[in-house]
This record gives sequence, C-alpha cells and structure tokens, in this order.
Amino acid sequence: MGSGFPHLYVALSGHGFGHLAQVAPVLNEFRRRWPDARLTVQSVLPETVLRQRIAGEFAVVAGAADFGMVMVDALEAKVAESLTAYRAFHAEWDTRLAWQESALRSAAPAGVLADVPYLTLAAAARLEIPALALCSLNWADILAGYCPDAPDLAELRPPMLAAYNSAIAFLQPAPSMPMPELTNGCPMGPIAALGRDRRLEIDHRLGLRGDELLVLMGLGGVDMRPPLESWPEFPGVRWLTPPSWEVARPDMLNWAMLDDCSMLDLIRSCDVLFTKPGYGAFTEAACNGTRVLYVERDDWPEEPWLSRWLAGHGNGVKIDRRRLATGDLAEPLRELLAQPARPPVAPSGVAEAAGWLERLVGLPDPYEYRTR
Repeated sequence: MGSGFPHLYVALSGHGFGHLAQVAPVLNEFRRRWPDARLTVQSVLPETVLRQRIAGEFAVVAGAADFGMVMVDALEAKVAESLTAYRAFHAEWDTRLAWQESALRSAAPAGVLADVPYLTLAAAARLEIPALALCSLNWADILAGYCPDAPDLAELRPPMLAAYNSAIAFLQPAPSMPMPELTNGCPMGPIAALGRDRRLEIDHRLGLRGDELLVLMGLGGVDMRPPLESWPEFPGVRWLTPPSWEVARPDMLNWAMLDDCSMLDLIRSCDVLFTKPGYGAFTEAACNGTRVLYVERDDWPEEPWLSRWLAGHGNGVKIDRRRLATGDLAEPLRELLAQPARPPVAPSGVAEAAGWLERLVGLPDPYEYRTR
C-alpha cells in the first residue's frame, strides 16, 4: 500500500452482525474510491466473518470496546445482567481507556470510525484523533430504553453521551432510533450492501422446480433455533436454514449446500427473509427487493423505528413468538405475499458516509483528485 495514503481505524461492536452490515458497505465504497488507503478493524467478531464482508486488505485488532447488551438469545436481553455489566465496565473505565489509547497510539491513524463503541471515541478525543460515530442506535439510549428507572443511569449515561458527542459527527443512517441527547447527529440515507440474483442457479443446485416459495431463515449473529421439527409443512414452501441448525426435513434445506453464495446473494435470491428486527436484516432485504417475515422483539428500544421504516419502504409482516414456537405461519405468509411489491430501496447512505470518511482523513474529492 502507498505510504502516503491515510490510515483509518474502525472500532466495531460485536453485538450481532448488524454493526458489520452498516460499516462494511461504507468501508468498501471508501476503499473503492481510495484502494491504497490503510485500514485497521478492531472487533471481537471472527476474522473470517469480517473478511467475508469487508473487501481488500486490512489489519485486525482483536478486542472489545463495548458489549451492547447481554443476551439470552437473538430476541431477549438480560436486562439486570446488562446493567451489572455496565457497572463493572465503568468501574474499570480508566484501565479500559488506557488499553484503547494504547491500541490507537500503536496504529497512529489519521481518523477513527466507531460503530458504536463509546470507549473508542473517548480515547480518540483524549488523543486528539478526529473521529466519527456511525450507527442507527447508541448504547446510552438502548440502556435507558430497557431500564429507564434504574438509579445507575444518572451515573452511567453521562460519560457514554459525552464520548458520543465528542465525535465530529454521529452519522445516523435511516432507519435510526431517536437520539435526542446527541448534539452532533447527522441523519442520512439507508446503508445496505447489494447481492446478486442467483435464483435459477440455486433452484438447479437444490433440485427445486422453480415455482416454490423459497424462505431464507436467519435470526442474526446471536444464534437462536426455533423448534422446527414440530412445525407443519406448507405445500410449495421451501426453507433455507443455517448450517448449525441441522434440520432433518425434506422441506428444510441447509444453506451449506450453497457455500459459494454469500448471505447477500441468498437474501437477493430468496422470496422471503425470515428474521428478527435488526438494521442489517431490514435494510438489506428492502434494498435487495426481498419480503420480510419477522418475529416480534417489542422490548428492543430500536424496534419501533425499524418496523415503521420497513412498513413504509419495503414489504414486511410481524409475527408473535407463539407463531415462532408453533410454526403457525400460513396466514402471515399469505398476508405478506398479498402486499404489492415495493421497488428496491436505494442505499444512498453508503456514498454519504464514505464522503464523511474522506473528509475525516483529509482526502480530496476523488473526481477532483484524478483530474488534476
């Protein structure tokens, strides 16, 4: 890589895959414009997962700067345990901040992007490294949404909000939850990566006729498996299931058989995505023109804005957890398929956020740079 090109340091939350789904398209667009720019990614997500989504060469720093919420499974948070974990995190604040500052000093980046660890933003501010936050949520407001009456909030939230407000801007891609205590919020368009339509190939490889309804099942980076063995069969419906679920049913096919198809290709190629509310799932489905059947997650503070956006821009139907347990999905599927198909949404936030990264690290407009 050219030594004259700037170095961007990215701190990425490992709370599920939604944060990676937000950051990866932006980084890929940034590197498309500036292929010689250096990149370091700090995360506890598996390096193989990072490299599946983020193109090109980059260094990896294995380390957690946040934990989000402690989860029971993909749908339910452990609220009391999360509050205890935040108390412990802040009790060790000085030690954690020193570790993050050391990592940033070693990398010596021109700029920092956080999605959305506030510890990294606090360290960047102390070292006077320009920083941006990018996320549809922040942990201060998520925590307050779960336990608004907890006496600890008056002590826990101010340093979180101060760190978020220390960034040059907090980029808020649609759909984002309200963040009224941020002074640097910058709303922008949705962020999502686009897949390739490989449906004809998938049908051939799976031995499908081509007229089946193909439903892709994925409940996010925090794994959860419904009791699929007791679900009824639906004529003409085939389900693509994660490799780890190991379902022994002829109507449920393991997507490991399509190991050269990316998750984005699968989303684009299937008729329906069966999932939980999450930024990456909803925007990737809407931007790839795929309908969404999703399980309620009404206690998640971000959920109302995700669901409202999907209802206004894509095709979606919400089911309750009883239907998840019993597989009583005939009526929700009929309702979903009866909706007039909406055209794919343009992920305009990708280019907007990449432009912010260029300005952050002092790069000129690519067109002007190349026509000098």
